[in-house]
This record gives sequence, C-alpha cells and structure tokens, in this order.
Amino acid sequence: MALPNSATATGKVALKELTKQRLRTRLASFPWWLAAIGLIIATTLILIAKAPSFSEAFSTIRAGIGVTLTITLISYSISLIIGLITGLGRVSKNIGGQNVATFYVELMRGIPLLVSIFFIALVLVPGSVNMVGLLGAKLVELGLTGIGKVLVSANNRAVSMSLRAVIALSITYGAYSAEIFRAGIQSVPVGQMEAARSQGLSYGQAMRHVVLPQAVRNVLPAIGNDFIAMLKDSSLVSILAVRDVTQIARLYAGHSFRYPEAYITLSVMYLTMTLMLSLVVKLIEKRISMNGQ
Repeated sequence: MALPNSATATGKVALKELTKQRLRTRLASFPWWLAAIGLIIATTLILIAKAPSFSEAFSTIRAGIGVTLTITLISYSISLIIGLITGLGRVSKNIGGQNVATFYVELMRGIPLLVSIFFIALVLVPGSVNMVGLLGAKLVELGLTGIGKVLVSANNRAVSMSLRAVIALSITYGAYSAEIFRAGIQSVPVGQMEAARSQGLSYGQAMRHVVLPQAVRNVLPAIGNDFIAMLKDSSLVSILAVRDVTQIARLYAGHSFRYPEAYITLSVMYLTMTLMLSLVVKLIEKRISMNGQ
C-alpha cells in the first residue's frame, strides 16, 4: 500500500513544479513595461479627472493636439515622397543623380534637427521667396506681366510659421526616409531586377512594378518607427511659435507657474500618442512576418 501513496505524492510534487514553471514563464513573458506605462497614464487621467489644476492644464493644452498631428502627418507624407525620389537617386547608376542625392542626405543628416529647423524656416524659406520676387521682376521687364506680377507679390509674411515648420520637417526627414528606401531597395535580391529586365521591362518599369513593391513591404516597420520619431520631434517647431501642444504647454506654464501640471500632462499626451502608434507598428510587423512565412 505504501507504493501507490508514494507515487501519488511524487505526482503531486511534479504537478506543483510544473505549475510553478508555467507561472514563472508567464511572469517572464508578461509585458511589465506596458503595465508600468499604463499605470502612469491611468494615474495622470485620475489626476486630470480629480484635480482642478490638472484638469485646467489638460483642457488648455489639448487644443494643440490637432496642430501637432496635422503638422506631423503632412510633413511625413511629403518627406516620404522626397525620400523615395532621393532613395532612387542613391541607387541610381547615374553618377550625377547619385552624387546629388548623396550630398543632400549627408548634408541633412550632418546637421542637428533644431539647427535645420532654424536654417530652413528663417533663412532658406525667406531667401527662396526673395528669389521668386526677383524672378517675377525679371519677367515683368521681359513683358510677361501676368505671371511676373504674381511672383513679384510674393511676401515672406504670407508664409506662415506653420508652413515653414512643415517645410523644415519635410526636408530634414526626407533625408532619413531616403536611407530607409535605399536599404529597402537594396534588400530586394538582384535577381528580381534581372528577371524583370529579361522579360522585356525597362529599368523604370522593373523598378516600379517589381522592386519597389517588395522594397516598400520590407521597410513598412521602419517607416512606422520613423513616423513616431517625427511625432516626437515635431515638438521642436514650438521654437517657431507654432501653437502645437508643446508651445501651448510652455505658454500655460509661463503664465500660471504650474510647471508640474503642464509638463506632466504634456509628457503623458506624447507618451499616449507614441504608445498607440508603437502598438500599430508592432501589429504591422507581426502581420508582415505572418505573410512572409
């Protein structure tokens, strides 16, 4: 009779160890970082709901969310177009196009983003507007008064700081997007291009119909991560007095002296937006991985 009892006891011990092992595995794989971020967001939401000072700060600062998202979406869309064209130039066999594209990429990547925003918004854009005015004056002298008068009327004051911020972010991030597209194009096996050319497609047709679709699919996660980075970097446009969430938070903190309320609320706003975008990017990565398998 002792042997069955001993076997039962051994089975219970083994079952308990197996249960402990499964619990340890679940605890190890649990996203504690996500729970911690969720706790921070939940705590801030409770403060906004319960504390009048946090509620006032949130009501004031949230007015800039639309500006932040609009600038980010427009700027990144334009930067993707710039990046795609420049990326194609980077892998082109045309020496001139390749050098121009490389010059642009290395120039923008070698200058800090804050300096780029200052230079493009306050030097490049005004200089371009002045050149347009000079071109218009020349056209008027040549008798082309219609288009000439339109160009002469170009005024720096007509170019808003929001538009200058979009131009600055687009040009700067276009260089980073170019490197993403270059890497994506080069990740496609050379045999794909050769096979397309052997079927009678020109270089442009092969690139457009065969290589680029595969390259874009490969770089979608990187594009998503770059978009998140631009969302955070868009806070720098506040130096141009653009009324995004950062600028409004600075103004609110400046006149109310409620720095904790203003900057805790601002930080959690950015944290929430970037967390949601990060989860979307991870979902895209998972979907691409499943499709690839």
